[in-house]
Amino acid sequence: MQSLVTSCGKVRWVHGHDSAALSREAAGMFAEVLRTEEQPVLGFATGASPLQMYAALVEQTAADPALQAAWRRAHGFNLDEYVGLSPSDPRSYHAYMMANLYNHVPIPRHHIHIPDGTGDLEVACRRYDDLLTQLGPPHIQVLGIGRNGHIGFNEPGDSLELRTHVADLTETTRRQNARYFGSPDEVPSRAVTMGIGDILRARRIVLLAFGASKREALERAFSGEVSTRCPASLLQLHPSVTVFTDQDVRPALLRG
Repeated sequence: MQSLVTSCGKVRWVHGHDSAALSREAAGMFAEVLRTEEQPVLGFATGASPLQMYAALVEQTAADPALQAAWRRAHGFNLDEYVGLSPSDPRSYHAYMMANLYNHVPIPRHHIHIPDGTGDLEVACRRYDDLLTQLGPPHIQVLGIGRNGHIGFNEPGDSLELRTHVADLTETTRRQNARYFGSPDEVPSRAVTMGIGDILRARRIVLLAFGASKREALERAFSGEVSTRCPASLLQLHPSVTVFTDQDVRPALLRG
């Protein structure tokens, strides 16, 4: 695949028409961190956007003994989890991560960190913050982008939380995620999520945005205006963001 690499401000854009090939490039960035860091800390997301990247990372790991060894030293942190879903629930993000990545790489189970959406949520948030402080920040963090510009479950609003917190999900987000549940009414109304400060502390950020439904969100996020009404726009403030997209969003035309 021939990809087009451009830059706008601090953001590096990788364009192409083949989302699988773009996902392999993104997986290569994670593989590089695994190979070069003594104790790699990797930040993961869920949803449709990272699936091809995880498949590519599993494939690269299977073919590379050095990567297999590196996973044994690695820690993985997830962005979020639905409130009320146990890890055994097939709709939980814990189940998603096990099925799509963790069951296929040799990471120690006690190095897998996913927010707890059950029990005392305030205690769970503080424990997650403590772990992020102790082991993090991630050397690299993968993100998707919601149609309303959310990252993690940091939804648009007048202000944003910096640390791990319980977020109320918008109807837009619940409708977008209903395909995993059957109907919007079955989607939990709250989730535990890393805060925007947690995300921006990652040393490198990879944003995956595939499909026409993500075009408008990308344009808003990187139009030049930074606003809590589009949480992804805060990525413009980060020193190392790479966007992989199959959409013809031209950063050179955006105010950077």
